Amino acid sequence: MPGKPDEDDPCDLLEGTPGYDYCSDGKVGDGAPDLTPSPERGGITAGASNHVKDVAEYLIEKLKGLIAPKEAWAPEKADNWVYQQFLWLGEHLALAIFICVIVVCALTAWQGAPRLKQMGASTGWTLAAVVGMASVPGVVMLLNKAVSSAFTNAFDSNESTLFTVISKDLENGADSGNPLALLIIIAALVVALGFAALVFMTHQLGILVFVCMAPVVLASLARGGDMSAVKAWAQRLLGLMFAPFALLLVSPFVEFTRGSLVMDAVLLVAADALMLRMIFHGVPYFGPKVAGAARSFVESRTTNPLARAVLRAGAPDFYEQENNPRMPRTVDTPGRAMHQDRGVLFAAYGIKQDKRSARLTTESAIDKAQREAPRSQQLIEARRAARAAAQTTNPTPNPAARPRPSRPGPNPAPNPTRGAPNPTRPPRTP
Repeated sequence: MPGKPDEDDPCDLLEGTPGYDYCSDGKVGDGAPDLTPSPERGGITAGASNHVKDVAEYLIEKLKGLIAPKEAWAPEKADNWVYQQFLWLGEHLALAIFICVIVVCALTAWQGAPRLKQMGASTGWTLAAVVGMASVPGVVMLLNKAVSSAFTNAFDSNESTLFTVISKDLENGADSGNPLALLIIIAALVVALGFAALVFMTHQLGILVFVCMAPVVLASLARGGDMSAVKAWAQRLLGLMFAPFALLLVSPFVEFTRGSLVMDAVLLVAADALMLRMIFHGVPYFGPKVAGAARSFVESRTTNPLARAVLRAGAPDFYEQENNPRMPRTVDTPGRAMHQDRGVLFAAYGIKQDKRSARLTTESAIDKAQREAPRSQQLIEARRAARAAAQTTNPTPNPAARPRPSRPGPNPAPNPTRGAPNPTRPPRTP
């Protein structure tokens, strides 16, 4: 109030709290705080808006760090204790296979050049396998850093990427001053952060598993250079590491949402579904399980049809083996994927493995029967209605009402009309 000394300033009541700075920066001459937002003068409203934008920027940075992290959980060097155990196993496997090859070649030395050639190939591939086992952790770590750097540069250097456009729209967007639009984009970023955390956990665990499997896979080369298991292992690992670049698929649509935070949020939800798909198809061992668990967790806590549609797009229903085109999309379950890769590895070691049956599993058969129950019932009712309509249109005579011809006796009388000309038929002219 006018005339009161400064010691009666109402902002003094907030001294020692975060609100004191807002009150002191925004007060007018009579000591009362000015809550009107102004670029030159902070104030509560303007400060809150800036803090919301800071939160959005922080979430965007965390998203980038989770999707393409600079560091990996996998061992960086071969002297790591965890990796040393697998390295010891792989080296001894390679030596055991090499000794078996030498013994077999010695017992069949009468075949001449083919056995000497096999022994030389096994010797070279054994040395290559042992060297490769020790170099895998360093190569994977360098590749992970290269992928992270390329992903970060792709999202920071190009102005048409999703996160860059969101950052610009927070400052200059048409609805950047709308609190509702800011809340929507913050909510979308928080949801995306949850999906990114799932991607991070799946990637890190997957890379760790594949790196630890490397010595066992590479040991199969000692048998004579069978590259089938190594190729399958490398394809899985590279596909897992380069999976973050799948998020760049939404970049062509960014130009349509530029300038609107709400439309940016819609596109970010689509990116969430894409990241969930990345989990679903990235690691065949536990990717579908993680994606399905995320879908079940969210569906049990929301009835929003949009959220459920996004989850169904990211983690669809699947059967373990299904070729029917009107059913959900067929994907390899973790069990089937492990069986296939294990079969490739066993074949590289010379062990034959029986193929799994193409029939549905018990759970998948029950799920299919329950899913097709309404359709089967509709088909049954449609067939009944079609039969009833056909009987009404073309009624079949009752066989009991037909006059039965008399059965002739053992010596039937001759028919006098047989062979006689038909009076209704005109005679033939020669």
